[in-house]
Amino acid sequence: MRKSGFLLVAIGLFLTVWNGYCYWQGFRPVKPLPLEDRTHAISPAPKLGERIGTLFIPKLYTSLPIYHGASENELRKGVGHYPKSAMPGQPNNVVLSGHRDTVFRKLGQVGVGDQLVVETKLGRFVYDVKKVRIVSENDRTVIVEKPRPTLTVTTCYPFHWVGDAKQRYVLVAQLASVQR
Repeated sequence: MRKSGFLLVAIGLFLTVWNGYCYWQGFRPVKPLPLEDRTHAISPAPKLGERIGTLFIPKLYTSLPIYHGASENELRKGVGHYPKSAMPGQPNNVVLSGHRDTVFRKLGQVGVGDQLVVETKLGRFVYDVKKVRIVSENDRTVIVEKPRPTLTVTTCYPFHWVGDAKQRYVLVAQLASVQR
């Protein structure tokens, strides 16, 4: 009985430390708005894992690095750019994703009328949020092509759910202005 109790405490301690470490890895990329890094700008054909720009969320006073790719490797570092979607500055649908418990933990505060700004070496692209959607985890309509320049930002939902979330919080924004 005593060994079982010690084992359970050890496992609990290990899981707590591991979760803290994973949380910190995802939290590190979040920086206040004024800080920006133009040295890792977009290239004509970025490689997976390459930093391509920065996502600014003015309402949250947040600046997040964007990496090309949407695998766990990129999402651990910041915001992931879905590789089959348009690149920022190109027509069509730019799809960005991030973890709800790290870089996008306050994304639920962003809604219709708010702005999202994507900055790359090609320029600064300001998008106005036009729609907020809650969809199932299998809904692929968020990655379809769009007739107008669109930014789609996704994360898991609900935000405070423990475990795998079965829904996605989706912001759909349209290009409002470009500064080159």
